[in-house]
Amino acid sequence: MSMDQRLLRRVVIAGTIGYLFFSVAGGITLAELQLHPWRRLIPQSEQAAASALASARYGTKLENVEITARDGIILKAWYARARVTNGRDVLMLHGVADNREGVANFAAMLLNRGYGVLLPDSRAHGESGGTLATYGLRESDDIHRWVDWLYSGRHSKCVYGFGESMGAALVLDSLTAEDRFCAIVAESPFSTFRSVAYERAALYVRAPTWVGRTLLRLPVEVGMDYAKLRYHLDFDGDSPADAVSHSSTPVLLIHGTDDINILPHHSELIAAQSPTHVKLWEVPGAAHCGASSTHPEMFWDKVLAWFDSHSQKPSGDSAPV
Repeated sequence: MSMDQRLLRRVVIAGTIGYLFFSVAGGITLAELQLHPWRRLIPQSEQAAASALASARYGTKLENVEITARDGIILKAWYARARVTNGRDVLMLHGVADNREGVANFAAMLLNRGYGVLLPDSRAHGESGGTLATYGLRESDDIHRWVDWLYSGRHSKCVYGFGESMGAALVLDSLTAEDRFCAIVAESPFSTFRSVAYERAALYVRAPTWVGRTLLRLPVEVGMDYAKLRYHLDFDGDSPADAVSHSSTPVLLIHGTDDINILPHHSELIAAQSPTHVKLWEVPGAAHCGASSTHPEMFWDKVLAWFDSHSQKPSGDSAPV
């Protein structure tokens, strides 16, 4: 073997060992960061200010409510009922590393149209308990229990789902456990956890998305296996697209064409798999969850029309398990 061949062999061996080390270390680090997102708490002063604003602007009060999840953690939320109510409620879900305030600005229009609004902090977010964000694996049952609270505790005539980013994926995922939504609006959801994980890995290192599906594929897979072994979280089955396809709940998907956080093809895939009950509005020029700021009038026309056109409670009668 020539000197050049020996050198090439050493370089290949060193590169392979380095890549494997990077894949293991990077995969574990990525998993821990995703499962333990930064928690944005809500100071008491901000809670008081929000309550005062709701009272002054909408003639209603903001209630602090809580329920217990299946695993015993406490989930917290705000609930507000419109002064002149239509008897229907909207469950509003925020994105990752955010809290209920992230979707609170959407509540104004809904309250003015007579809808009650429930704004929970997702588990491991805001004031809710839990240390792990599971991107639908455990949140699906949490959402199921919130819907039951609205129907049983607030005697809602109809409950709707509204989610942004992670919250959009969560409300779609929850269709595996909850069949009583009258309709859902989901902006910028992901279609499967695995596919968005590849893309987010590339985004973190500022690389093209194909890098996430090729060079960064092994670190992502290591991270998913690590989550399964350490936390018993199987993300192989985390697929909002599949949840929607096995449901008959009407879903309005909204996705900006300029979204680089969660690419538009995720909503396109969900819509393609369920054309009978899913409608997709792709918003020209809108970035991630940016439809309401890019085209505000059209956004609310579509959202309110979607809710108004689906005002009958489904016949499903699922109960907490």
